[in-house]
Amino acid sequence: MAIGERIHFYRKMRGMKLKQLGQAVGFPESNADVRMAQYESGSRTPKIDITNRLAKVLDVSPQALTVPDIDSYTGLMHTLFTLEDVYGLKVAELDGQIVLHVDVRQSREADELHRMLCAWQEQSAKLEAGEITKEDYDRWRYHYPELDNTQLRTRALSQGLSDLLMDNLQNDK
Repeated sequence: MAIGERIHFYRKMRGMKLKQLGQAVGFPESNADVRMAQYESGSRTPKIDITNRLAKVLDVSPQALTVPDIDSYTGLMHTLFTLEDVYGLKVAELDGQIVLHVDVRQSREADELHRMLCAWQEQSAKLEAGEITKEDYDRWRYHYPELDNTQLRTRALSQGLSDLLMDNLQNDK
């Protein structure tokens, strides 16, 4: 999902109008809705300071807005291939199902990704067991890594992964 689609998703989730979000970010009332519409449509891309302000207003991590553009199956596959190369992500078959797993022996990065996925699986299992609400689960996901108390170095690795994926996607265009 491209950044504009992510902004739209979170804005709708928060029940905000374009103008309301634009003004909360700091745009004048006269063009707040136009600027937000430009970002959501993809005709403009917000600079990092605007992205950070959007994240704050929408109550999500900036990384939740700047995930790699995986709007096409080809883009998604190349993202997964990059994860294989750098982080040891592997595809396999288990009981007739295609599964992804991390080969932790590949590198330190693979081991760290495995730890991050374990934290995610833990939150998912809590949701399935009724130990947390869907809202708690979404808050954890949308604020990752800030609300993840299982990791010490997640923040830097998460940004590094985002930067690497964005660079690779840009080079593929």
